[in-house]
Formats: sequence, structure tokens, C-alpha cells
Amino acid sequence: MDQVSLVIILLAALLIPLIMAKFKINSLPTAVMEIIVGIVIGPSVFNFVNTSDLISQLSTIGVIVLLFLSGLEIDFSLFKKRRTALTPLEQKNAVNTPKYSPVRLSVYAYSTIIVLSLLLAAAFKVSGLFSDFWLAAILFGTISLGIVIAALKEQELLSKAFGQTILLISVFGELVPMMGLTLYASVYGSNSQSLWLLLLILAVAALLLLRFKPFFRFYQNINKSTTQLDIRLAFFLIVTMVTVAESVGAENILGAFVAGIVLKLLNPSETTRERLDAIGYGFFIPIFFITTGVDLNLRTLLTSGKTLLLIPLFFLAYMVAKIGGYWVLKLRFKQANALAGTALTATTMTMVLAVLRVAKSMKTITSDQSGAFLLAALLTCVISPLIFNKFYSAEKEDLVKTAVHFIGANLSTVPVAQQLRKGWYDVSMYTNHPENYQTYHAQVPVTLMENFTAQDLQDHDVFDTDILVLGHIDAERNYELAKAAKAYGVRRIIVRFEDRNVLNEHEDELRELGVEVYNTPEANITLLRALIESPSTLLLLNDTENSIYEVRVLNHLYTDVQIKNLQFAQDITISQVIRNRKLIAPNGNTTIMYGDRLIFTGNKQTAAQIRQALATAN
Repeated sequence: MDQVSLVIILLAALLIPLIMAKFKINSLPTAVMEIIVGIVIGPSVFNFVNTSDLISQLSTIGVIVLLFLSGLEIDFSLFKKRRTALTPLEQKNAVNTPKYSPVRLSVYAYSTIIVLSLLLAAAFKVSGLFSDFWLAAILFGTISLGIVIAALKEQELLSKAFGQTILLISVFGELVPMMGLTLYASVYGSNSQSLWLLLLILAVAALLLLRFKPFFRFYQNINKSTTQLDIRLAFFLIVTMVTVAESVGAENILGAFVAGIVLKLLNPSETTRERLDAIGYGFFIPIFFITTGVDLNLRTLLTSGKTLLLIPLFFLAYMVAKIGGYWVLKLRFKQANALAGTALTATTMTMVLAVLRVAKSMKTITSDQSGAFLLAALLTCVISPLIFNKFYSAEKEDLVKTAVHFIGANLSTVPVAQQLRKGWYDVSMYTNHPENYQTYHAQVPVTLMENFTAQDLQDHDVFDTDILVLGHIDAERNYELAKAAKAYGVRRIIVRFEDRNVLNEHEDELRELGVEVYNTPEANITLLRALIESPSTLLLLNDTENSIYEVRVLNHLYTDVQIKNLQFAQDITISQVIRNRKLIAPNGNTTIMYGDRLIFTGNKQTAAQIRQALATAN
């Protein structure tokens, strides 16, 4: 019977995403649908499945893996302080940078959540509806990091300021209640140890971090498909930290979460993370969510009048506890997005499940109360994502085009500028020749300047750009301006050198600075050779509808996917894949990995949109 129940659970885990894709159910997270299906196939409705020791053990592993992966999602670069020595461009941009950073906003927002959670817990205690003050405060302060991450990924927001802010609030909403739960269990639990022993968890984590710090620097050289050393390390960290946590009287989920943080700090590759996601979300985590629904016996819960009263009250408490974040988010983001972000942070499920599991084992909560907390949390997972998707729209700061400034308006630069203006680029040109200004200013935005000294260019904000193209005919001037622009802080500089002698003299120096150089005669030679060796090149050059592109894949939606399965596979032709500085001749079965550089051709309109989608960090 155990095996039959497990087969039904695994069949449900397989069918749920397929059915959601078939009927385009995008408003609800997969985890919520898994809990709902668990309710349907459990004692509440059809009673097809009953939990057994085997299923309970797999479910426990599922919650451990889920918390481990949550720890792995934390982006610690957000907490790094900016170095004190800033380039002039960074200093200038700092003036225009919004006053409230994601870290600052998240701290303010979660502080309001803590205060409101304590007040709500006190209100429930005074009213007699729920007497355990600390347990209620912990539950009201929880946020489901996994569901929030899924929602942000679907909107491609994790790389943007709004997404980073909501992510950090959610990290606090998982980490702080987890620490609170550990202290709660240590104080009120019958098997609790001394609180100081909890420091051993951090000590062991620090020891593991130091011991395995160089691991990912060399494992690629010795790793084999039959060893999978990175995955072995991950499970070693999980088991070690869970064992330590349980040994000192803490909860296993705290050990799992810390293990995820340790692995994150070891800087694993994206391939490692994707394989861990595949193991977790492909097997263990769906069992946990479906089993959670199976364990919810609505027939029993809904017969209790007090439970029926507590469900809407707990739901309101979950929502009200997060409402203070609205005014915090309004400090930087527009009103509709502040509302959307506040609604999304009201989503709570993962930590509620973990907290209730611990509370029930400690016998500090009844089954009716646990069910009310869980059903109210389920309602937040249904309603909050709907509100988020309804109200969120892109912020102005996320719609800024890539700025490209050309120094020199001539036959080499003007046609390029005209082409770029049709795409996602904000183009400006500068010339010190009045005749060139008269010739081209009606075709592209051209500014006439008397001099092209570094100071003049700084005064006219020419160096305030994402990409600087030095296309002046004077090679020595281009060289001097390239160094000045690099010192100013321009991220990308492209320099034209018509004089090969000047290029020979400065090429190594400029390349060490990260400056890109090109020589028109050599480019013409390369082109002619390509025409001789590959006559079809001329078709591409003369084609006004198609062009060639290069893009680095940063969007996780398109990683770990075979080329033939890409949704736009019929619209582009991928000719080369550059991975770890090696060229790969792709075919339909080639799998796209995070960080790959793709060289492809396609229609100029659709290909540009595809390029932007692939390059959007998510």
C-alpha cells in the first residue's frame, strides 16, 4: 500500500505541471497546486493516498532540500560595501542613484513586519483566540522565499532593483522566523539543549566553508560524469549541517538552510545549481508539498466552528503583518508596484509548514489550530500572486536604453549609429568638424564641439555612457581619449585605428585595460577572405532583413534547454556556441548553458528581441 500511495503521489507530481501548461494556469505557483492536489487525493476528498513512514521520510527530506535550495538563492553581493575609491563616472552616477538601496529598503520593510507581527500576536493572545504569543509572532512574520523567487523569475525581475528588494525582504522573512523557531524550540522544547550550543552550527559552517573554499577552483579538472563531485559535496554539507543542528537541539531545517548558504559562498557554477534544482524540484520537494495537502483533512477541520473562525482571522493577520512594507517600497518604487511587492511578500507557506511541523512535535499547538494556520497560508499563496501579477509594471529605471556615444561623425560611424537607433540604443554623436556637422546632423543626433580634449568631453557628459565608440580618424587622439575614458569609468570602449603603426605601439596596453580595438584595413581583408572562402557571406551582408548577433545567455528561462526546444528555434539560426572560451559547433540536441555566448543570425526585428530576452539576467 505504501508503494501504491507513492506511485500516485509521483504521478500527480508529473501531471500537475503538464496540466498547468496545457491550460495556461500561470497565476498560481506550482507548489500551491501541488498542495491543492494533495488535498484532493487525500482523506479530504477521494482518500486515494495515506501517508506512511516511507512517504513521511521522503517528505522530511523534501523540506530539508527545499530550505537548502532557499539558502542557495541568497545573493550576498547585495550586502557588499562599495569600494571607497570610485571612478569619476561612478561618483557622478552615485549622485543620481536612488537614495534607498535594496538592502536599506528590505531592512526597513522587514522591521515593520516584525513590529506588526508582535502586535498581532499580542492581539490574538489578549482575545483568547490563540494563546501562544511567540509562536504566533513567528508564523505571522514568515514569507515563502521559494514562491517569491518563482514569481520574480517569471517576471524576469531578479536582476532589477525591485526584484532584489522583494527578494531580500523574503530572505529576512525566512531567516528571522527560522532563528526565532530555533530559539523557541530551545526554550520550550522538552529535548532542548543550552542556547550557546547553537553557536556550534555557525562554527561548523565556518569550518566547512574554509575547508572547501578552493573546491570549485579545481574540481572541473578532475570531475567525471560518474563522480559528480559537486553534487556529492552538496549532500555532504546537507547531512553534516542537519546532523549538527539536531545534535545541539536545533531544527533540521536550520541546518539545511545554513548548508545552502555555505555552498552559495563556495561559488558553485550555474550547472551545479541547475542539477541540484533538478534533484530537489524533480523529486523530493513535490512529495513534500503533495504530502502536506494529503495531511490536511478538511472533513475534520471544517467541522470545527473555532477553526472556521480562525482561518479568515489568520489570513488577515498574514496580510496585515506585511502591510507596513507598502509605505517603505513607495520610497523608491511607484505606488502600484509598492502594492504588488507588498502583496507578494504576504505569500507564506514554506516556513509555515516547517514551523507547524515543529510546533506539533512539541505539542504546543492543536491539529485544528495547525490546520487553520495552514489553510490561511494557502489562501495567501492563491491571492497574493494574483494581486502581484495584476498590479506590477516595469519601473522607469528598468526601461532605460543602452547609451552609445560616438566621437567622430563620418562615413564609418554615421551608418552604424543610424542602424542602432532603430534598436534598444540611445545614440549620440560628437564632432569637431563644422562641415561634418552640417552634413550629418539632420540624419542622427550630432553635437558640434570646438575641441576633443578629455576635459572638454567630461564637461559635455560625453563619457557618461554605457558604450563609447572612438571613431575619429586621428589614431593618437583616439588612444589618449580611450585611456581618459577608461580612467573616468566607462564600462565599454571601442577604438578605431586607421594607422597600424599607432595600433602596434599601443595595442597591448589598451587590451590590458579592457579596451576593444579595430583596424579598418584589417577588417576589410578579413571580410574579403570570408567572401572568398564562404560566398554566402555576401548574402548576409546584403540582406536588409537579417543580421548576425552575439549574446551571452543570462536568462535562466533558456538555460539547460536543447536548441531544438527553444520557443524561438524557428526564428534564428545558431552558428556557434562559445563555452569556457571554446567554440562548439551546435546542433539541435546541443544544450544551452548559463553563460554561453551564442552567435546567431535572424530577422533584424525579431532577432533583436530574442537577443534582449536571452541577455536579461534572471
